[in-house]
Amino acid sequence: MGKRYTIGIDYGTESGRALLVDLETGEEAATHVTPYPHGVIDKRLPGSGIKLGADWALQHPGDYVEVLRRSVPAVLQAAGVSAEQVIGIGVDFTACTMMPLDETGTPLCLLPEWQDDPHSWVKLWKHHAAQEEANRLNEIAASRGEAFLARYGGKISSEWMIPKVWQIYNEAPHIYAASDRFMEAADWIVMQMTGVPVRNSCTAGYKGLWHKQDGYPSREFFAALAPGLADLTETKLRGEIAPLGARAGGLNAHMAEMMGLRAGTAVAVAVIDAHAMVPACKVVAPGSMVLAMGTSTCHLLLSDQEIHAEGISGVVEDGIVAGLFGYEAGQAAVGDIFGWYVEQAVPASVHKEAAASSVSVHAWLEQAAAAYKPGESGLIALDWWNGSRSVLVDADLSGLLIGCTLQTKPQEIYRALLEATAFGTRKIIEAFTESGIEVEELVACGGLPQRNRLIMQIYADVTGREIKIADSVQTAALGAAMFGAVAAGSAAGGYDSIVEAAAKMARLREETYKPNPAHTAVYDELYKQYLELHDYFGRGASGVMKRLKELKMSAAE
Repeated sequence: MGKRYTIGIDYGTESGRALLVDLETGEEAATHVTPYPHGVIDKRLPGSGIKLGADWALQHPGDYVEVLRRSVPAVLQAAGVSAEQVIGIGVDFTACTMMPLDETGTPLCLLPEWQDDPHSWVKLWKHHAAQEEANRLNEIAASRGEAFLARYGGKISSEWMIPKVWQIYNEAPHIYAASDRFMEAADWIVMQMTGVPVRNSCTAGYKGLWHKQDGYPSREFFAALAPGLADLTETKLRGEIAPLGARAGGLNAHMAEMMGLRAGTAVAVAVIDAHAMVPACKVVAPGSMVLAMGTSTCHLLLSDQEIHAEGISGVVEDGIVAGLFGYEAGQAAVGDIFGWYVEQAVPASVHKEAAASSVSVHAWLEQAAAAYKPGESGLIALDWWNGSRSVLVDADLSGLLIGCTLQTKPQEIYRALLEATAFGTRKIIEAFTESGIEVEELVACGGLPQRNRLIMQIYADVTGREIKIADSVQTAALGAAMFGAVAAGSAAGGYDSIVEAAAKMARLREETYKPNPAHTAVYDELYKQYLELHDYFGRGASGVMKRLKELKMSAAE
């Protein structure tokens, strides 16, 4: 048979990719990206043109199948690899990205009778229109003294499964009634490949309030939300929950033909995209924090103990690596903030100068901003352009930039935005360390660390920690491929644990980013100002951000 391979399929916000990986060396033999034909649906429904409300973000489930149709055959052809050489498939996905299904597993939005109702569609992870439900859920859970709340830093996010289900129940009871199940898109695409409706422990634990020992919250809790939700977990969230690395099933004949693979090829249970990056960063032991940096940032940490900390998105036993507790925190926008600035706020003069220099606007701004010392711009920002995930868990907060004058330059604003996201990460690190969870080293992965040297140096300076960088530019897909190798097992040429897979298939770059002590001293002072603004606007002293949002929504209505 010669070399053996596994395929990682990475479902992102705008596109999906397939990555073909050599099992023995971790060499990435081929990759292919399929942009989602429908993209992110946040203005109007396809076809009917029905207008969506504020903070909505939907997707079309057919786009996920299109990734399998296009990208998997493309990587096999590019690398000249036969179907017989591929022993496993792994999938990672954004989360919570969820959908209502009928009895056959068909998404309701694909059925004519429901396609014009926004609640029948896939709710993307960044669908924040369930904030009211999240707020009420947190109030009820706190008033009842629910033990699960502490595992999620004291607050449940509007991005997660239960608030989204409750929003459907409240706003579209007919869709709730017609739904046989609510399922993560991650589990749905695995079910398309295998025919097996298995849920993964990663999304169930971090996004669905499930606990390895305790299961879901009680019927009484769900009844307190609404009487009709009492049996939610026994009915519409029913199903086996399998650990990461488990074999969900074998690839069915229909999908095997479409994807150009062998029927029966092992398919792993799905994993959250950021969580798949952890073993791909060679992190399989306590003390190392992975910064999965892209449009948003997910902070992931392994520990041998379960401790509850403010604003932590979740702690799940076996959530990332078997035998350890996996912690998650995050910033809801990072790269998206820089993208917003370039697309919406950078003056035409910068675009012209970048074009004249034959570089991107991002590259021009990075180079110009790098000429400034910490504190030289006189600016500071709050990184809440898409709300605060950690540590405040409040999607109704918004971005802030302070210190502008008539002399402020575009590159100074750009640097302030980079610094704001670094301060946000430092706040998350301190939430862990102040709770007794050690953070001994940082490892960064994703698109930003590969493209932007300035941001990584700023992060090192702001946190006062050395930062290592994953060698792969496709760490989520690589991690998914590694879980595919574990699902196949050593008998088929794979591995029997993710620790074994990481030892052979994951690599770090030799270059690291070390903090500059002089810069760190200045950033310590700037961070104090960040914390003052953070607490003033984020902890209730000022309600101006939320009042502005209310006025905006009233005007839109």
